[in-house]
Amino acid sequence: MISVTMDMVQYDCPYIDVTDETDVSFHTMHWDFNTAKQKLETRILVQGDDPGALTNGLGALQEHDRMLEFELLSRRGDTAVIKSFIGQTNAMRTIREHDGYITGPFQIRDGSELWSVGFDTADNTDNALSELEDGNDVRVESRNATSFEEYLDVIQHLGAAKNVIDGCRELSETERETLTKAVEGGYFQTPRRATLGMLADEFDISKTATSNNLRRAEGKLLERVVSVLPEVDSEDALIGK
Repeated sequence: MISVTMDMVQYDCPYIDVTDETDVSFHTMHWDFNTAKQKLETRILVQGDDPGALTNGLGALQEHDRMLEFELLSRRGDTAVIKSFIGQTNAMRTIREHDGYITGPFQIRDGSELWSVGFDTADNTDNALSELEDGNDVRVESRNATSFEEYLDVIQHLGAAKNVIDGCRELSETERETLTKAVEGGYFQTPRRATLGMLADEFDISKTATSNNLRRAEGKLLERVVSVLPEVDSEDALIGK
């Protein structure tokens, strides 16, 4: 499989139009393309810079002339979940005509969209990218060939990966910043390039407070990592690693 990540501006996509006009971003949670009706059904997490921006963004999307159907499923503060239907865009058609398939969620903000797409052959990849440039503004962020074994490894470890990601989300802002500064400063290297005192100075707090923040961050992440080790070991055994 050829995995391609591209940053793309589609000139016929309502979601991109709305993020170019209002302070909202879209993150797809589920999508399904109906080939008979040539419609894309999508459930999307919508985030606004503030509640007012979200209201403006939802209104602009609902009124867009390429929006076929729109339903607000839930809303809380500056975040909402919607179900929407749009017609097939030029980029969607091009990728499908070259046997491409979506491999990750769409992320749309500031008038452009991050796509993760897969193709079975290099020729299909080259032809699709060439045609995409005719009707869209495309910048390829990465292109990698993934073997069957590597792809299987990713699929089998999705649960473990999600568990670790959930641990990252549990970090408070202070814990996240402290851990980031420690790693970037070389606190965990041997010999250390950053000391506890240097980290404490970064945040203008005591070394004890810095140590506590760092230990809490390490504890949350390591607990998640250790919890998935048996799952990773058992799945590695199944595929002969």
